[in-house]
Amino acid sequence: MIRVLIADDQAMVRTGFGMIIGAQPDMEVVGEAADGVEAVALARRLKPDVALFDIRMPKMDGLEALRLLAGPGVAEPVKVVVVTTFDLDEYVHQALRNGAAGFLLKDSGPALLIEAVRAAVSGDALISPSITVRLLEHLSPPAPSTDDGGLSPREIDVVKLAARGLTNAEIATQLFISVGTVKTHLGSVQTKLGARNRVEIAAWAWERRLVG
Repeated sequence: MIRVLIADDQAMVRTGFGMIIGAQPDMEVVGEAADGVEAVALARRLKPDVALFDIRMPKMDGLEALRLLAGPGVAEPVKVVVVTTFDLDEYVHQALRNGAAGFLLKDSGPALLIEAVRAAVSGDALISPSITVRLLEHLSPPAPSTDDGGLSPREIDVVKLAARGLTNAEIATQLFISVGTVKTHLGSVQTKLGARNRVEIAAWAWERRLVG
């Protein structure tokens, strides 16, 4: 079972996330926290496989709690996915610097939440597609490279759509393939490019001007 800790100061949000996690046959909620201090204490005691943290919490915000549990120099980092209403660039950058294993908006929907938990467990980091696109729009890409990274034409198709911020399900619909096939392609792309997550795959595409 994937053991999940939920930290959010709103009881309704904790309940909602708990129902989504609890509906998965291979996941269970092992604890809930209403503030950052309690979240850190519970994470250290329960050692969950994944923790879902809000940013704005009383006593200690989610970014500081994240730093204490997963930041630079932490011996046994906890895999923390930040799930928040606020997608300010400074929050995203700080969360990733502090060791976040994902960054989602609360309106991303149940499917993406579950996907983010599974990605964190497997060592990947899922970032909300809309955030990915906005972060990459700030890049000033170099001259387009002819290097295709050894990717197949179909993998290039998947990368282009991922870089535009489409979810796996949306990519599958566009290319008339299954979600499982999209995941297989993205896994192959990560290996070939040496990318750690979807953001780095998208950055590779933007740097080569594969995305308009």
